[in-house]
Amino acid sequence: MKRTLGTCYYPEHWPEEIWADDARRMADLGLTWVRIGEFAWSRLEPTPDDLNFDWFDRAITTLTDAGLKVVLGTPTATPPRWMLTKHPDMLAVDANGHTRKFGSRRHYCFSHDSYRSEAVRITRLLAERFGARVAAWQTDNEYGCHDTTISYSNAARDAFRDWLSHRYQSPDAMNRAWGNVFWSMEYQSFDDIDLPNLTVTEPNPAHVLDFRRFTSDQVARFNRAQVDTIRAHSDSPISHNYMGRVTEFDHFDLGRQMEIATWDSYPLGFLEDRVGASPEDQRHYARQGDPDFQAFHHDLYRAVGKAGRWWVMEQQPGPVNWAPSNPAPLPGMVRFWTWEAFAHGAECVAYFRWRQAPFAQEQYHAGLLRPDGIEAEGFAEAAQVASEIKDMAAVEQSQAPVALIFDYTAQWAWETQPQGSGCDYFQLVFETYKGLRQLGFSIDIIPPDTADLHGYKLVLVPGVITLTEAFKSALTSTQAQVILGPRTNAKTANLTIAVPLPPNIPGLDLTISRVETLRPDAPEPFSDGGYYKLWREQVQTTAEILETDAQNRPLMASTGALSYLAAWPDAAALKRILMRAAKDAGLSPIPLPKDIRIRDAGQTLFIFNHGPDPVEYNGQTLPPAGVLWT
Repeated sequence: MKRTLGTCYYPEHWPEEIWADDARRMADLGLTWVRIGEFAWSRLEPTPDDLNFDWFDRAITTLTDAGLKVVLGTPTATPPRWMLTKHPDMLAVDANGHTRKFGSRRHYCFSHDSYRSEAVRITRLLAERFGARVAAWQTDNEYGCHDTTISYSNAARDAFRDWLSHRYQSPDAMNRAWGNVFWSMEYQSFDDIDLPNLTVTEPNPAHVLDFRRFTSDQVARFNRAQVDTIRAHSDSPISHNYMGRVTEFDHFDLGRQMEIATWDSYPLGFLEDRVGASPEDQRHYARQGDPDFQAFHHDLYRAVGKAGRWWVMEQQPGPVNWAPSNPAPLPGMVRFWTWEAFAHGAECVAYFRWRQAPFAQEQYHAGLLRPDGIEAEGFAEAAQVASEIKDMAAVEQSQAPVALIFDYTAQWAWETQPQGSGCDYFQLVFETYKGLRQLGFSIDIIPPDTADLHGYKLVLVPGVITLTEAFKSALTSTQAQVILGPRTNAKTANLTIAVPLPPNIPGLDLTISRVETLRPDAPEPFSDGGYYKLWREQVQTTAEILETDAQNRPLMASTGALSYLAAWPDAAALKRILMRAAKDAGLSPIPLPKDIRIRDAGQTLFIFNHGPDPVEYNGQTLPPAGVLWT
């Protein structure tokens, strides 16, 4: 499949007389795809059952007549104001019991069945009218954005009770699973169960984790309803546009419903509040974005998409408007980010947006065009990519030598019982990913229910709190070098400590006898250099000791190819650990300069300079925002 480019367009924002010229300019630029419709409900149905699809029909005709392919986004992220009059209890409620009001977007609760029916209705009407004319679909928009996945509404409470009754069948079974004898929390009826917010102190962790599972299932249920409706009227592939470091629902569950995973990539917007970068790195990468954050999500969503199919549905083309600070990208970065996505297997990179809006909330969010229609800075870089991809081979897919497990349920479990300030599952996995990338490795991110690890040389399983028996079997039968921990298989599915004590991995004689968390400002040293931070486990083992602390207490041990790391290492200690494991696996790590990253994409090797200055690498000088491929 050829690499393609696209953009996001809002014909409802602009006079109809400029649509044709916009479409012509998109095609002349070299774009293939254009997404429309995801925020247009108030213009499609101004009042209940008053359908106004003719203008939308003309917009699609104008775009397709120019040779563009349309991605139609269902408009369910922005129900119009009359919907709230019709369903006044459809709004989500936050953890403090406050109703989240109309006036922006994503103003609905996933558990509200009447709103779900309205979403299915508008999706059906669009699919019936346009199903044969659009080339792809997007369900809703950015599930989870603005903390809108978890709701404490009455609708969520009632649905959660029903979900629990199906999961446990009886209150007694649930009481046993949750350990409700503690603090006299036992229930006699599912109707007695409330949502786990506004409790005097922390609620039962098993209660919280089941509520998080339920919430994720509600998102999947909502999405499935749209997918099934679209499929009844259209054969075009279906997608959803996920976000960066949004983990409130299981993206793998949704990915199984659809053909394509997409995500919205805003490297500069994410840098300050999602990456976890130091102040020094935030300054160093202020106009480029973190060297690994976008790549991590490219690899994650490649795993979410069926058969590895994934896109960037929204690529930052200039300054955004919503981050703590919003600098312009370094010249060349729009092209750079596009090629980085292609290097990780993207089929399409679509720029958000075509023309900058002169009104409402996103006025300072740059587009490919200024509000007056003049080309903005990112336009020329998009044109350069369009020219370059004409001569490039099709998207290449090949298995990486290294696998990294990512588990959404583990994220919820860590959030439910962090045990210490700063103990965050995503950050642990992301730091592991960064360490691998700094050694020149290409990485596959895979879900925790993978039963076959064939072909991998090195497998990393940091912090997956509960392992299934099938996955434990895969880990102990693979020929790869495997590093588990910290906190791997530490709890049951209901967040209880199992006996035998963790990690209870067959073939690994190692027991965690005690856990402690460290102050964020008080790391402690490994005996061979570097520090461990935040999380440390006391180990009893007869296995071979690979790492110790300054008091010669074991921090990492192995039996054959299976190792367990009982602490959270800093970058220096992690580098040593990964170097040793890679060499044991028969791999050749390549420690890279700070700003250089490489990606092996089948027959093509890509080299990227993420820094603001030129860098010498392998006898070549890469300029700032430099991209090479061989």
